[in-house]
Amino acid sequence: MQRRALGVAVHVGFMLLLVVGIRAEAAALKVLSAIGMQVVMEDLGPKFERATGHTLTLTFDTTEGVVKRVHGGETADVIVLPRQGIDGLVKDGKAAAGTVTAIAQSGIGLAVRQDAPKPDIASPDALKRTLLAAKSITYNNPESGAASGVHFAKVLERLGIADAMKPKTVFPKLPGVAGFGREVLNGEADIAINQIQVLMTVPGLEVVGPLPGDLQNTIVFAAAMMDSTTNRDAAQALIQFLRTPEVAAVIKAKGMEPATP
Repeated sequence: MQRRALGVAVHVGFMLLLVVGIRAEAAALKVLSAIGMQVVMEDLGPKFERATGHTLTLTFDTTEGVVKRVHGGETADVIVLPRQGIDGLVKDGKAAAGTVTAIAQSGIGLAVRQDAPKPDIASPDALKRTLLAAKSITYNNPESGAASGVHFAKVLERLGIADAMKPKTVFPKLPGVAGFGREVLNGEADIAINQIQVLMTVPGLEVVGPLPGDLQNTIVFAAAMMDSTTNRDAAQALIQFLRTPEVAAVIKAKGMEPATP
């Protein structure tokens, strides 16, 4: 009980520091985030604003899109990307190395219409048979730089069915979370493949399960302060906020897992 009480006291103390110490100098923060974290960041944004008095402007793009924006001169205070994207920006001097913080991790899964039979994807061989039997599938175009699309293209290569699936593939016509899954809902495709937290947000879709075995790719998302930010205290407060127990609960509710430090 004493350890639990101490832990609660420390957490409450941290939150009080966030609220009391930051409200005096509220800042307007700009965040560039990968689309894979959109459902989480849109939920957490208002919570952070209420807790600190800071305001957030959230911009979402594919991992490759965010990296291109930064290299093209677009500025931000905090970036949220898969770890490899963050590491590349640190190496290029765009993100501050000492601020890189793992936040959440997710896997890639398959979904079908809620009224459709659930196909067998329990093993790589079962997944291969299911994909070949499908009328068509939809996943993010790898050329867009979306992490799920890049990985699933590699999965098709590993299964030896990349060429067979090309005429069966319907790429999403609309970008971002809001546009994903329409092809399954309107009957153009039988199966949707994406990060599980994205699939869970689409009304009318039901998640079948994750990619089986070593075909899975766990994507670790991290946050980092941009080296050019002039709002360093507020940016650091956001990064610290993203590691709190309240945020971990939201991450789990969205179909992801909190990242291990």
